[in-house]
Amino acid sequence: MAGICLLVSLHACKNDMRDVMRLPSNQLAPSQVGDSITLLYSDTSRLRVMLQANRMLVFTKNTREPMRILPKGVFVTFFDNKGHISATLRANYAVHYEMTKRMEAKYKVEVVNTKGEKLETERLVWNEATERISTDAPIKITTGNEVIRGVGFESNQDFTNYQIHQVTGVFHLAEETIKQ
Repeated sequence: MAGICLLVSLHACKNDMRDVMRLPSNQLAPSQVGDSITLLYSDTSRLRVMLQANRMLVFTKNTREPMRILPKGVFVTFFDNKGHISATLRANYAVHYEMTKRMEAKYKVEVVNTKGEKLETERLVWNEATERISTDAPIKITTGNEVIRGVGFESNQDFTNYQIHQVTGVFHLAEETIKQ
């Protein structure tokens, strides 16, 4: 009787190779999922960046490079050498690539520096290794007394030393507008 049960169970485990080949072998699926995430980046025991996201999906398999997808928005706080906030970055979506140490932020991206200057664009790349931000997309920068529009932009991550590649318009704000 034991021999018959063994024979039956071996027969039941047989796989048809056509069924095996139909299984998705390279399907992209997150290895980790997290909600209400805060990541801290430090350098020589100093806090440099704090990244906060409502949801994070970590992909480590079947990708060219391990990555974190932040599908429900991201808020990044940059700190200077004294530990003070130097700028903030907000976007509705972002992808952080582990090996190249860069993050692509998309959809309603805003960067604000300590002077209150605000950059708005639909796409921005933060290079963690070089501490630079850049885009080739249209941009709008609002300062205390003007609005600058252009295409393409590069800056330090603190958004204090920036260059617009192609300025398409500069609009000076009226004194009444600034006071409101």
